[in-house]
Amino acid sequence: MSKSKISIISLGGLGEIGKNMTVVRYGNDIIVIDAGLAFPDDDMPGIDLVIPDITYLLENREHVKAVVLTHGHEDHIGSLSYLLKQINVPVYGTRLTLGLAEGKLKENNISNCNLIPVQAGDAVTIGEFEVGFIRVSHSIADAVGLYLKTPVGTIVHTGDFKIDQTPVDGKLIDIHKFAELGDQGVLVLMSDSTNAERPGYTMSEKTVGETLREEFAQAKGRIILATFASNVLRLHQAIQTACQFNRKVAVNGRSMKNVVEISQRLGYLTIPEGVLIDIEEIDRYPANQLLILTTGSQGEPLSGLSRMATSTHRQVCIAPEDTVIISATPIPGNEKLVGRTINSLLKQGAYVVYERTSGVHVSGHASQEELKLMLNLIRPKYFFPVHGEYRMLVQHSKLAQDLGIPKENIFIGNIGNVFEFSPEKAVMAGKVASGKVLVDGLGVGDVGNIVLRDRRQLSQDGIIIVVMTLDKERGCVLSGPDIVSRGFVYVRDSEHLMDELKDRVQQVMDRYEPGKVIEWSIIKSGVRDVLGKFIYEKTHRRPMIIPIIMEV
Repeated sequence: MSKSKISIISLGGLGEIGKNMTVVRYGNDIIVIDAGLAFPDDDMPGIDLVIPDITYLLENREHVKAVVLTHGHEDHIGSLSYLLKQINVPVYGTRLTLGLAEGKLKENNISNCNLIPVQAGDAVTIGEFEVGFIRVSHSIADAVGLYLKTPVGTIVHTGDFKIDQTPVDGKLIDIHKFAELGDQGVLVLMSDSTNAERPGYTMSEKTVGETLREEFAQAKGRIILATFASNVLRLHQAIQTACQFNRKVAVNGRSMKNVVEISQRLGYLTIPEGVLIDIEEIDRYPANQLLILTTGSQGEPLSGLSRMATSTHRQVCIAPEDTVIISATPIPGNEKLVGRTINSLLKQGAYVVYERTSGVHVSGHASQEELKLMLNLIRPKYFFPVHGEYRMLVQHSKLAQDLGIPKENIFIGNIGNVFEFSPEKAVMAGKVASGKVLVDGLGVGDVGNIVLRDRRQLSQDGIIIVVMTLDKERGCVLSGPDIVSRGFVYVRDSEHLMDELKDRVQQVMDRYEPGKVIEWSIIKSGVRDVLGKFIYEKTHRRPMIIPIIMEV
């Protein structure tokens, strides 16, 4: 590969939210920035996770030098285990990020990984890259932006960030470093676009703490707080507020327990002795002395809060004086699930506080004025908006144009596009394999578009199975046809329709002379065609039709 240019390829997180993964290549050295996942859309029945297609990395595995992580959210570390199973390279990240990533790796039985801790302000040499880590504010502690220096030029990747003037942990975004890089000259800026449509500034995380104190002061019974497990700074504020109001803290949900344990062990979460109790012990304390931290802020059906809302939780039954605080914004697509959970909690008499009615959540991403400030600090030659749906990338590019960056120097791409940058010019130079790899249970990538199409059809119109036994030599029907229906109609209430279906199958069989049909596939195709047309005329449904022919 030429050393006169730098190639940037997004394998995820461009034109979409989640599964962030960016490849930067200089010469024969490749660095992977983040390895995230996304959660399945409504049209992906049965799918657990969605991860990036890493075919390009597998084809160039000998050139991959390292994975560099910006922070510990699932959409940035969630596919790391799937990557390291196939390409075992060093992984750089801050202590909390690696602590959370290590937990994921253990869950997937991956050991012998080379996890290299760094901290904001460090710089390391990886191949021909100098990689530096810049402290940023986000909704998780220990988040960093990156700079990658090469002989051709410097790339800056902001990671997920906002400019919080009053961070909970007192660690301000390192504006000075970004300004210094801008003064030295930056070839390409890759900047977070998640809130590019939102005018103004993103509020400080500290404002959530103030709202929590108001709610704690008014609460008469238990307080149940649901938030993202990884939002350690918010957990810290909730626990500190609980201490102020003499409440014990119980943690519910596997991911929440894991994050609290890791954060405590690494010193990012300090809980006074005697405050933390087991969820099994909550009945020993008065209701007005309890705070329960739980998963389920997105309305996930099997999460702690959802089970409380449906009265299926083993330890927590919602009581009329309970205060439930949902401290998160619904991820696009989860609005109905969250709304259903809120409705169920209200029906049980709980007082529910959620983002639309109060200030119990703030975003971890920069709004327009902060994005403009970052652009003005860096003053890049080329601008490459990342981390957002296409409309967000377009809006971010408009902000850059307003600040004087020429339109021809701004690149809005899709995953798989190869962008080549040099001091003289920048071009889109082709495309590599990219897309969504679906994870279902232990299967990775074995569910594709055809299987999803079948699942959607089964979920919409059900299935009909036609079973017949044929004489192999004479080619005549010995038994059947029998009709089995699942998810199409209730057989006992539709006996007349079932009889008509059997008649149609028999009519298909009558077309063929005994002994003349050797290929059963011909009969199966005929049965599918005739039944499909007849069922649609009768019901306007298109169930999956599976003929099964047994020969004796």
